[in-house]
Amino acid sequence: MSRGLDHIVHAVRDLDTAADFYRRAGFTVGARNRHPWGTHNHIVQLAGFFIEILNVAEPHLLDRDDEHRDLARLFGVFNRDAIARGDGFSTLILESKAIAADVSALASAGIGCSGELRFSRQATQADGSNVTVGFSLGFASDETSPHAAFAVMQQHNPGVFWNEKFQSHTNGARAVLGAVLIADNPTDHHVFLSAFTGERELHSTSAGIAARTPRGDVEIIEPVAFRDRFGVTLSVDGEGMTLAGLRIGVAGQEALEACARDNGVALYRHLNALVTGPATALGATLIFEPIEA
Repeated sequence: MSRGLDHIVHAVRDLDTAADFYRRAGFTVGARNRHPWGTHNHIVQLAGFFIEILNVAEPHLLDRDDEHRDLARLFGVFNRDAIARGDGFSTLILESKAIAADVSALASAGIGCSGELRFSRQATQADGSNVTVGFSLGFASDETSPHAAFAVMQQHNPGVFWNEKFQSHTNGARAVLGAVLIADNPTDHHVFLSAFTGERELHSTSAGIAARTPRGDVEIIEPVAFRDRFGVTLSVDGEGMTLAGLRIGVAGQEALEACARDNGVALYRHLNALVTGPATALGATLIFEPIEA
């Protein structure tokens, strides 16, 4: 079963500073949320996809939450360690419509590293009211990529999670176009990418490989190709993958340029995209590409 992009985790040392960056870049940022194992987040919603801005605000809870021990370890501790290495994208999560089947498929492919892990939390709606949202996750692992995490997630009450008001952004952002990973040898991760996305047929180029999912692409390309396409020079650590960039579709680019100019966000044009790089976007690369409104 093919799985589309669900969300990406942007792990940061300072959650307030990161939320402020996204607001200044023209995004609508949701209220602060708390997980029972000590991570806090803000959500930036697009259509069917979100950016999870996250930090470990209460690290003492990582070792105390017996009910969610595996989530605390696989999600909380992983992101704590990622933040210790530096701000940036840490985790890529795909949408599951049948979590038990997807967890089984990941295990059968030899990349599953958890069973179904379920939790709920309180969320604040656009009108200020509180609701309960629930999720089930299943984690996957690429043994050669210890600094990138992967999971599938099914929402149990999506009707109260998704909100069109949170998906209206002054910068014109409309949709996710893709997540970009870098690796010295992208084809080494062909089997993992196919099993993780559920896409049997991958697209290969001289720069790397890509899975075309129902919601956005997942690409693994060489660092030099990332530099050529997006104007950002990055290096990889070892033989594994690094989660490097997020491609976002914007309805025109004038609104984005205005937000960046008015709010002091460094933005540059590279080929047909507007890009804000790691020095500005707290270790991440955001790539804004024009789409029809």
